[in-house]
Amino acid sequence: MAEKIIFPPISYTGWGSLSHLLEEVKRFNAKKILVITDPFLQNIGITNKVTDPLNEAGYETEIYSEVVPEPPLAIGEKLVAFTRDSQFDMVIGVGGGSALDLAKLAGVLASHEGKVEEYLNLTGSKKITNKGIPTILIPTTSGTGSEVTNISVLSLETTKDVVTHDYLVADVAIVDPALTISLPPKVTAATGVDALTHAVEAYISKNASPVSDALALQAISLISNSIRTAFLNGEDKQARTDMSYGSYLAGLAFFNAGVAGVHALAYPLGGQFHIAHGDSNAVLLPYVMGYIRQSCEKRMKDIYDAMGFSSVNLSQEEASYRCVAELKRLVEDVQIPSTLQGFDIGEDALESLATDAIEQKRILARSPMPLHYDDIFAIYKAAFDGEIVEIMNQEK
Repeated sequence: MAEKIIFPPISYTGWGSLSHLLEEVKRFNAKKILVITDPFLQNIGITNKVTDPLNEAGYETEIYSEVVPEPPLAIGEKLVAFTRDSQFDMVIGVGGGSALDLAKLAGVLASHEGKVEEYLNLTGSKKITNKGIPTILIPTTSGTGSEVTNISVLSLETTKDVVTHDYLVADVAIVDPALTISLPPKVTAATGVDALTHAVEAYISKNASPVSDALALQAISLISNSIRTAFLNGEDKQARTDMSYGSYLAGLAFFNAGVAGVHALAYPLGGQFHIAHGDSNAVLLPYVMGYIRQSCEKRMKDIYDAMGFSSVNLSQEEASYRCVAELKRLVEDVQIPSTLQGFDIGEDALESLATDAIEQKRILARSPMPLHYDDIFAIYKAAFDGEIVEIMNQEK
């Protein structure tokens, strides 16, 4: 059966790749450029590394920094309205997933009518019909993979929804690990485990292919063997480079194969409790993988090997158990809370979390094991109690 594989038209990767920005802007004949970033990056001068060479070359740039983590729908509505009114020729996103997602949204919906909410995946009625204006995405974290995907995530009252279309794929992605050096340890950890989750879920996805498998396994290897060093010593050039490549490959893997249960359950944590997306994925990763272990033992054995361990003398079952244990250990090593209680979430919230998560049907459909309401509640309960073994031993 034929597989559809999508990559950004042009990507620059590796240390110093930001130097290619001017030639790409020139190629699109842009004159008036909207640069979307967040206040932190603007304050520490990262954004200037993008705008200064553009301004010196005679381009008109305007910085839009009203970006917040887990951006709510209202932020997206305001940005799209601003982009439409100001008649920009190009959008450049600089930052983490929130800035890049908003940049994709602004670039495409600038040439469409109606509110952003009318284009949401779960509830929208309008369709995206054209590419909009050129978009260049420049990540400053090694985690979200947003620079290579066709999704823009927005927070709603208690959960999240997405605007998704192949037109949201950036025209150019510039992935320069030098821009990640100033990333604080906490953000390094959260975004790094986010990227690892992308790769793991892409590899076990029902939509996985030989191409996405290769991308996912290499991403798992790069991330799992460099994240601890990047967390402890952000100045380590090799660790930052490996994390950058790992995140990029993980983004390509999950863009083509999709994510599944971890992300479906993570969205309500962000929506209801405003927990960062990377932290939401991290706290749930070992519990979801433990629960569905029996449905993908062979693939979890492969993940265990990719993480740098040897399963030569292990059965698939034993290797899959060890894989779950190592995923949990990795999350703990980068000091992300390993239970929902660690994020001050009470047991009384589990029902509402499960109610919202079950609505993420598009994502849940990719899980190798069907996850119904009772399954989802059981996973949240496991994450609350911190007891993976009981979930792993459930017969499904």
